[in-house]
Amino acid sequence: MRDEKRSLRQQQIETAAYEVLERKGYGGTSMLGIARAARASNETLYNWYGDKQGLFQALVTRNAADVKSLLEEELTSERDALSILARLGPKLFGLLTGDRAIALNRAAAADSSGELGETLSIAGREAVLPLLEKVLERARSEGHLTFPDTIQAVGLYLDLLIGDQQIRRVIGRLPSPSEATCDERAQSALHHLKRLLA
Repeated sequence: MRDEKRSLRQQQIETAAYEVLERKGYGGTSMLGIARAARASNETLYNWYGDKQGLFQALVTRNAADVKSLLEEELTSERDALSILARLGPKLFGLLTGDRAIALNRAAAADSSGELGETLSIAGREAVLPLLEKVLERARSEGHLTFPDTIQAVGLYLDLLIGDQQIRRVIGRLPSPSEATCDERAQSALHHLKRLLA
């Protein structure tokens, strides 16, 4: 199968996976159910993703790919760290509170096996966090921020950026954020981070 055709087919399968996940939850979602919804063969899904956990790991990885690639690109640039955070913030907030992330988090909360939560942690948080640590360490080395512990500084930034917004989305108390909301949250988080760690 040509790369373009395979990429399009993967997008269709992954869209179907989100639809089945929202209807049935992680425990009720099967590879066969996703294959039927995507009008694909069960064999194709197993060949491409290995198993259900592999498929959902691919969903989480793809969902975090924009933020991860932006961070990797920015860290190789000459841009100062606070400018990187200004560009990153809206994307990161949008990622963590967007519809797909919320569907995955709802399913993870309902998955008593903890399998999906582990996948979310490994393919999402654990892939992005080390890059975010490098940005804050650059901010410290440039003299913009002062802090003794990088992990605590990253935690503070994420608290300022996300707060209770993700959990309120998960429980259905907030709508999907607009681009303006993402920008406002990011600006506010950076403003308060500079004041607290100046």
